[in-house]
Amino acid sequence: MAKEQLRPRSVDPVWTRIQDDAREAVTAEPLMGGMVHATVLHHNSLENALAYRFAFKLESSEMSAQILRELAEEALAADKSLGEAARADLVAVYERDPACHRLMQPLIFFKGFQAVQAYRIGNFLWREGRKDLAYFIQARVSEIFGIDIHPAAKIGKGLMIDHAHSIVIGETARVGDNVSMLHSVTLGGTGKEDDIRHPNIGDGVLIGAGAKVLGNISIGHCSRIAAGSVVLHDVPPMKTVAGVPAKIVGEAGCSQPSLAMDQILNGLVAD
Repeated sequence: MAKEQLRPRSVDPVWTRIQDDAREAVTAEPLMGGMVHATVLHHNSLENALAYRFAFKLESSEMSAQILRELAEEALAADKSLGEAARADLVAVYERDPACHRLMQPLIFFKGFQAVQAYRIGNFLWREGRKDLAYFIQARVSEIFGIDIHPAAKIGKGLMIDHAHSIVIGETARVGDNVSMLHSVTLGGTGKEDDIRHPNIGDGVLIGAGAKVLGNISIGHCSRIAAGSVVLHDVPPMKTVAGVPAKIVGEAGCSQPSLAMDQILNGLVAD
């Protein structure tokens, strides 16, 4: 029943571009034909392709691909914002990751994008009160992709996770729109309190590799967190912080750090 609801959009430039990329890929490398057809060309919408990929990657002896696919199709049909967020995430990866040359790549190859889409389905289930299924998806995503995102975390659109290894995002974390982060980032807690214990990341923030942002703190919009920093206090909007513990070392350097992906501190050093 859910399949029938996942109809292709009359105009969907993102999906059209992905299909064009897929045809070019098969022409260039016929040995990829089976996988590319199964993942892209056999589907009539991005939502259907996402459901297939979700099921194919997370299936196990404990949960069949058929069950997982039906679950994903149900979620994507019930909450149209999941598809909108997926499109924003795809474009974010394509525009910000210099290793991404086609919109098709994140859908097929990039574990960061795939893990985030699985989180979004788990988050839908969490919001629907189906928490055990949401926990199952979280566990499988951690096992398969090495990324641990609690299904209760709130993550906006246009998220790009580069390299996407050892990412941890806690239960009460909030991440705004158009955020970029690199591998080994932790949005964690500092205690066992029951209320909000994880950070609130504003829109357009760039978080460098290995950075740890801990506790119920706010990172202002369009800020930069340098690689390896440990952030324990609020960060004002449009600032750069660095160090252990992190301190403000200057301005953000541009109006949209998460889009520019510029991690060079230009001589700025924490005191």
